Amino acid sequence: MRDKVMQRWSTYESFYVELGDKRVADIVITNHAQSRYLDRIEQQNSGFDHIAAWMWECLKQNRIAPYYRNEQDVYIIDEDLVLVAEFSELPGECDILGNPLHKMIVVTFLGRMSETIELRDLKSYYSWLRHSRRMTLIKNSRKRK
Repeated sequence: MRDKVMQRWSTYESFYVELGDKRVADIVITNHAQSRYLDRIEQQNSGFDHIAAWMWECLKQNRIAPYYRNEQDVYIIDEDLVLVAEFSELPGECDILGNPLHKMIVVTFLGRMSETIELRDLKSYYSWLRHSRRMTLIKNSRKRK
């Protein structure tokens, strides 16, 4: 994204926002993330452009933080909204110092902790999900026999 003009005429600096050790210069919203946003966050204004612009504003205002200190995939917005994101380097893009810039790929929105209490401890939530899916598979295999 180029929107910051440098002192020299007709020279642009790549604009990025730091999130942990990443320099985010672009945001991509997946189809799954958009459908989860529509289901769990907001029913209106849920186009890709609206979600990406909102995420960009959250990044610039430092409202996004890692959910766990050691985890790089799960993030939280305003200490309430939990999302999963991946990062990839933008080919050929770097800041003035030569550090690579990244693209933030929003994989999914898990929901709001204020509405879904299970999101307060994701590790136990995921183990519960795995257990419930396993039990469903066991029940379904019993029915087939």
